Amino acid sequence: MYSMTICENLLIILLVSTSQRLRSPMYFFLGHLALSDIILVTIIVPKMLDVIVKEGTTMPFVGCFTQSYIHGGVVGAQCFLLTAMSYDRYLAICRPLHYISIMSVKLRYILVLLSWGLSFMLISITLVLVCGLDFCGPNVINHFFCDLAPVLELSCSDTTGMAIEMIVLSIPIVLLPFLLVIISYVYIFITIFRISSTAGRQKTFSTCSSHFLVVSTYYGSMLIIYMVPYRGHSVPANKFITLLYIVLTPLLNPVIYSLKNQEIQSSMIIYWIACRKKRAL
Repeated sequence: MYSMTICENLLIILLVSTSQRLRSPMYFFLGHLALSDIILVTIIVPKMLDVIVKEGTTMPFVGCFTQSYIHGGVVGAQCFLLTAMSYDRYLAICRPLHYISIMSVKLRYILVLLSWGLSFMLISITLVLVCGLDFCGPNVINHFFCDLAPVLELSCSDTTGMAIEMIVLSIPIVLLPFLLVIISYVYIFITIFRISSTAGRQKTFSTCSSHFLVVSTYYGSMLIIYMVPYRGHSVPANKFITLLYIVLTPLLNPVIYSLKNQEIQSSMIIYWIACRKKRAL
């Protein structure tokens, strides 16, 4: 699954970077989403496999916090990227005449840079606070990677302030983007229902159905993790839900986006034919 995830997302990045058919803003954001999926699975899955094979393994203190920091930054970046993609779909469907003028190349780069930069900047606040805690007791994490919640379980300091800080940071990283996505799709669905013909409604909905499915899967698992407490009997549930957005979602994202997307499918066929011609020469 890890190998398939890397190959699928690399293929998406390759197609978006080289195909003339995939120059629209939606595919620009999709390329960055594929990059974030590659980073996310790479920092977690290989070590997770090591944990499974050896039934437990060790990790240096610095390595654990590096993994936790990159994980938090990438997850936040994905939330912002999905929000930017929702805004892109809103403009394309609700304001088609102004779409090209509003979603300019400059705005695309601004949204992407903000997604990555703002996420890692906010997560840096958490990292600084965690590094100020004392860890003087047990050093065994009840998880398959250095997630922030099980790491805080090991601290012998008062983590009440950290718990409040995590809730506060979840507002701009998870909750606010989720609300913006909901608002975008409310306007999108209103616009779709106003279309008189059934064929027109189906065609318009097909342009955003893939993104809507990805958003539902991703934010569904994210919100459950924030709502379900980590302590006690919910530990297996947290591990299972975490697997959904760390392993399963990056694997399925390229499939979902390319399953009904004629442009991506056509680009794949053209790229495959070009490779065959190069080999023949």
